[in-house]
Amino acid sequence: MNSIEFTNRQQQIIELVKKHQPITSKHIADKLNMTRAALRPDLTVLAMAGFLEARPKVGYLYTGRSVNNMISDFIRNIKVGDIKSSPVVVSEDTMVYDAIVTLFLEDVGTIYIHNGGILTGVVSRKDFLKIALGNTDIHKVPIGIIMTRMPNIACVKDEDSAYDVAGKIILHEIDSVPVVESVCLENGKTGYKITGKVSKTNITRLLYDLCDDELGGL
Repeated sequence: MNSIEFTNRQQQIIELVKKHQPITSKHIADKLNMTRAALRPDLTVLAMAGFLEARPKVGYLYTGRSVNNMISDFIRNIKVGDIKSSPVVVSEDTMVYDAIVTLFLEDVGTIYIHNGGILTGVVSRKDFLKIALGNTDIHKVPIGIIMTRMPNIACVKDEDSAYDVAGKIILHEIDSVPVVESVCLENGKTGYKITGKVSKTNITRLLYDLCDDELGGL
C-alpha cells in the first residue's frame, strides 16, 4: 500500500514536530519563515489526517500513528448500513431454471432465498453450475433443494463494520454476505429478514471511493 503523499512543507512540519514536540504553531512558523496564517491550512490537514495532535496551551505533538492504522480505523468506523446494496431474492419454490435466468438478468453472483420474507438459504453461481452440468431437469427442481440453508449462512447487520463483513467474505470464500435484521417468529424463535447485501463489488467500490475522495476524482 502506498503511503499518503504530503507536500514538502507538510513533511517539514511533521519532522519539526517529531524533533521539537510539543511545539506551538508560532514556533513552527518561525522555523519555516512563514506566518501562522499561511501555516494554518497545513496544520489543519495534518491534524485531521491524524498525524498531529493539537493540544491547547501546549502545542502540536506527533501521534506516531501509521497510515495503515488510520486507514484500518477509518474502515472499521464505516458501517454495513452505509455500503449495502439491494439483494436479489426469490422464494423457495422458484424453479432452478427461473433462478438462473434471474441470476443473469440481475447480473449477480448470489441469490438469496426466503420463505415468507425470512431468509432460509443462499445459492451461488457454483451451486447453479453443479446442477446445470448434471442430468437434472432444472425446470422441475425448486431452488430450495440445492440451496445452502440457515444456520450455515454468514450474515451481518447494519451496525457491523465494513471491516467485519470483508473478513467474512474472505474467511468463507464467498461473493457476498446478506444483511439481515432479527425478527421474532410466531413459534417464538428468531428469524432474519433480508434488508440488503454486501458483495466484493461493494467493498471494492468503498475502497475506490475513499481513494477518489482523496485524489479529487479522475
